[in-house]
Amino acid sequence: MSTATLSDTTTRSTSYDESGRERDPAWVRPTLLALLLSTGVLYLWNLSDSGWANSFYAAAVQAGSQSWKAMFFGSSDASNFITVDKPPAALWVMDASARVFGFNAWSLLAPQALEGVLAVGVLYLAVRRVASPAAGLLAGLVLAVTPVAALMFRFDNPDSLLVLTLVAAAYATTRALETGSTRWLALAGALVGLGFLTKMLQAIVLVPVLAGVYLLAAPTGLGRRIRQLLWSGAAMVVAAGWWVAVVELWPASSRPYIGGSQTNSILELTLGYNGFGRLTGNETGSVGGGGGTTGRWGATGLLRMFNSEFGGQVSWLIPAALVLLAGGLWVTFRRARTDLLRGAFLLWGGWLLLTGLVFSYAQGIIHPYYSVALAPAIGALVGLGAVELWARREALPARAFLLAALLATGGWTYELLLRSPSWYPGLGGVLVLGVLLAAAAVLWLPFLHKRVVSGVAALALVTSLAAPAVASVATAATPHSGAIPSASPAVSGGMGGPGGAPGGMGGGPRGGPPAGGRGGGGVGSLLKASTPSAELVAALKANASSYTWVAAAIGSNGAAGPQLATGLPVMAIGGFNGSDPTPTLAAFQAMVAQGEIHYFLGGSRGGPGGSSGTSSQISSWVAAHYPAQTIGGTTVYDLSKA
Repeated sequence: MSTATLSDTTTRSTSYDESGRERDPAWVRPTLLALLLSTGVLYLWNLSDSGWANSFYAAAVQAGSQSWKAMFFGSSDASNFITVDKPPAALWVMDASARVFGFNAWSLLAPQALEGVLAVGVLYLAVRRVASPAAGLLAGLVLAVTPVAALMFRFDNPDSLLVLTLVAAAYATTRALETGSTRWLALAGALVGLGFLTKMLQAIVLVPVLAGVYLLAAPTGLGRRIRQLLWSGAAMVVAAGWWVAVVELWPASSRPYIGGSQTNSILELTLGYNGFGRLTGNETGSVGGGGGTTGRWGATGLLRMFNSEFGGQVSWLIPAALVLLAGGLWVTFRRARTDLLRGAFLLWGGWLLLTGLVFSYAQGIIHPYYSVALAPAIGALVGLGAVELWARREALPARAFLLAALLATGGWTYELLLRSPSWYPGLGGVLVLGVLLAAAAVLWLPFLHKRVVSGVAALALVTSLAAPAVASVATAATPHSGAIPSASPAVSGGMGGPGGAPGGMGGGPRGGPPAGGRGGGGVGSLLKASTPSAELVAALKANASSYTWVAAAIGSNGAAGPQLATGLPVMAIGGFNGSDPTPTLAAFQAMVAQGEIHYFLGGSRGGPGGSSGTSSQISSWVAAHYPAQTIGGTTVYDLSKA
């Protein structure tokens, strides 16, 4: 069904349900079901082909499926030596799946796919509350076929749960705006708090937008709005802070080391490495940030989301979203302060602009897949703007905005495809021709037959979404692994400078060189866990019950491969990069003396910033005091035999 038919049918609907709200036309529910089922197929199809995907998080899920303590803290191993460098909320979901269905690639990755389907559904509900079913369906469709969404909702990084919690927070804020509800606003705060427990301060970026829109547009007095926002803030602090408080108050001697921190402090991790360090580039324990307009993480600037690193991931419809945001504000300019439609444009527009600016100017660690956080706002603005302006197509300004959005989409799609010449050559020309035909027809909409108008809407929709949809299918069809996955297609050059880290990709979760997944632009394997040989696995399993850790390795990816292969705890010395100052040489020597560690795996390392001083000291001490041997091509040191 075309956008024109959807919009016109919605306009003609005059039946109401028992609560007084307008009933959805009969076609809405099956169309929504088809959208959700299609999204599920896209995100779940051949999901296990990616194996463990990001082994760094997969090892932590394995640990959490074996130990409740490891699950609570987000430990990298079941013996609880060190945590991952993020809060554990996303791991909790995967841990629960692994405990119910067993630990395997499917139970690891399926929760993210289902979170993606839920995000599409909740985005539909949020947009539908203030506009039409057509707008909600279009918003959900755009989110579903954004390439970076098709990537991250099939991967075990925390971003999928973060997106779901933030979309749910936007929905709760929308409900609060309808009646000035304190409960809905408090729920929005709690959902942002859950987002904090997923990826720390990245979730807080949305707070000024949600609070600002409510303060401006809620249908109640200013004093009450302020009090409600304080209650919402309190709900956010409680939802985010309870876990932080428990970790901070728990005796350090009986919990794992806080990975990513230099002082074994969750507060340091929150405010430093996972907080303001991402903005300033001052990230102790990483390989360093930009410290200016350019650096290891690429050129910062207003056009960063359009460069070679981010452009193919998320930018396909950003120009259209910005044009349609302007059109939506034009439509609602003279409406009352409490108008829900204008509030929605401000909410989703603020989301896109603020998050986009933070990503564009962040000087610290940033990866292209972070841009999945922009996808819901892009979808909402396209859905709201396109349908609302289409309903007013008799007015010349509305057609002008639609025309500008079409031309911006066609032009930018053609540019991205030009920068990916080997990816479906000829597709750009066909799509541009379709966009130009649709744009020409838009100018004459008042004079066209109704059936022709429906055809114009269908042509505009197909030509605008075809390229990102094809890219999403290609992304889903490609297995991805390693720390830095990348969606199809890989684009080169472009606006905003080269961007990203040297080699055409961003760095690892804790710094490090490019190491993408198989396909989709990955360029290396330094941040992938290796698969140990059968001989090494057998050696590690031998007499394993006598040891707390069957092996130790420098860096989390050095430890993850053997741990995933054996199902037994492997100590990740120094955390992800090998740069966390734990354990000290004295502490490691004491653990060896007590017979807690069987093997030390040689040749393991963290990210390219090098190991920490303590990690280097441990490596040197082991090499000086224990004979090296080779098992299945891996150099190992038997710490039980001095």
